[in-house]
Amino acid sequence: MFERILSGIVLIILTVSSLWIGSWYLFGVCIFISLIGMMELYRIVGIHKQLIGIIGYLFAIVYYICVYFNYQQYSLLILLAALMLIMTVYVISFPKYKIEDAVMVFFGICYVAVMLSYIYQTREIENGIYVVWIIFICSWGNDTFAYFTGVLFGKHKMAPKLSPKKTVEGAIGGVIGAAVLGAVYGYIVTGKLTIVTNTIFVFAVASATGALLSIVGDLAASAIKRDHEVKDYGKLIPGHGGILDRYDSVIFTAPVVFWVVYFLRC
Repeated sequence: MFERILSGIVLIILTVSSLWIGSWYLFGVCIFISLIGMMELYRIVGIHKQLIGIIGYLFAIVYYICVYFNYQQYSLLILLAALMLIMTVYVISFPKYKIEDAVMVFFGICYVAVMLSYIYQTREIENGIYVVWIIFICSWGNDTFAYFTGVLFGKHKMAPKLSPKKTVEGAIGGVIGAAVLGAVYGYIVTGKLTIVTNTIFVFAVASATGALLSIVGDLAASAIKRDHEVKDYGKLIPGHGGILDRYDSVIFTAPVVFWVVYFLRC
């Protein structure tokens, strides 16, 4: 328990400081957790040290470099090039790798690196220092409200084979609670933002939508583990597991918040 609390405190300090400072510091943190998360994902199928897995890491780095220098228009080109090279290695080395290995490599680039990069991309937009917190407000807020709502009112299991403790009532409470937190946060920072005109409404919608998708992110990570019969993705964070065990919901909330705010910014 002591290790869990201590590592949790360290994780919070790292998250808060990187979001506040932004710039190269947040970029470094995002690319680090992305590469570790990809390694955890590749490890469950045994390709984390293989050539085909290394290609995934390299293209994740290339993608992040384009994001850092604001060359996102080349993102699709990078992903296409990654897919072609992965398939080339798969064909040339056949039958060393299975098609599932090739799919997992490409999936890891998109699922982990691309989606987590939206933390950095959100921080870098106009007023990003205020907007980026919504990613974690909706994710952690949903977890907290869903837990207490589920304990008090939960009766109907949502996904009993993936997460027996999750209930429909808990999910509803989590989304509503996250929306309220988003609205309260929007009220606190309203007047400081120029990117949106109705901060309370936009942040409430972004938080609710992010919370809803964070449930999918959490269950998706659990499903992958169940498919491969592993308890945790890693042991990097004592008492918490690996990067993917802690950031499974944030993987989904980061791009959701970015695009909801983008479309509702006026």
